[in-house]
Amino acid sequence: MNPIHCNRILSRSAATVLLAASAFGIAHAAEIATDPGDYQALPAGTSAGVLYIQHTEHDTLRSDGKTVPVDAKLRTDIGLARYIHFMEIGGFIADPQLIIPFGQVDLDVAGTSASASGVGDPLVGGTLWLVNRPEQKQWFGVSAFVSLPLGDYDNDRAVNIGQNRWKTILQAGYVTGLGDKFMLDLLAETAFYGDNDEAGASKATLSQAQSYGLQAHLRYLISPTSHVALSYYHDFGGETELNGVSQNDEMNNNRWLLTFATFVAPTIQLQLQAGQSIHVDNGFEEAPRVNLRLLKVF
Repeated sequence: MNPIHCNRILSRSAATVLLAASAFGIAHAAEIATDPGDYQALPAGTSAGVLYIQHTEHDTLRSDGKTVPVDAKLRTDIGLARYIHFMEIGGFIADPQLIIPFGQVDLDVAGTSASASGVGDPLVGGTLWLVNRPEQKQWFGVSAFVSLPLGDYDNDRAVNIGQNRWKTILQAGYVTGLGDKFMLDLLAETAFYGDNDEAGASKATLSQAQSYGLQAHLRYLISPTSHVALSYYHDFGGETELNGVSQNDEMNNNRWLLTFATFVAPTIQLQLQAGQSIHVDNGFEEAPRVNLRLLKVF
């Protein structure tokens, strides 16, 4: 899973940066960032529990592609607990899921500090595979998730784990083999946002336009139980309005991620990832990040 981070903190003064963080909360850029291999269906009856630990640091704030001249730092230590169950529905494989984020966020802007910890907005949904051909190394699935506004949120805080709004996320993913050793994953995503009507201390109304994401993962299969992968993420759209006033913060951001994953036991996989931003038009630029994932199949 993708780490949770501020993608809306865009202004040129400490006060408005803090207001923006409070208004938008801590959110995904890719709303459902998918790891290499996640769109390969498992057999019906299989379940999986996944724990993600994600650490990010940001020390450069950008607006319209330019560095904002303010000393701003954002640090996130986020975990995600995910439960997945594969089942057959009308001859197709589907995987209902529950994702619960939690963790700590620390923001410092021009010497003014703020932090938040707790549980984020849970997501419920899953994927339906319209193509599931393991023997041909081909899969195609469509996913739908809903983010429930149940996470920790306080409009008087400068940062939040929860977002105090509904979200609907749609995603489609295609996986194909490239010879014996390579796999290619291609994904597209869009998200629709409800309003946060308690944004900041003034309880302003925050609305957001539809956002979009593209992902590509190229995997090299070291063995039947291990792989490395290089991933690319591109996020765009999602401009926000505060009380009807455009914030001129449309995303056009991309980043890379390197993955190593291996099964240390027949049903236990460990995964390590590292990466960072390539370019950010609006928001915090991500310094090197580290993600850990533990997956248990049962």
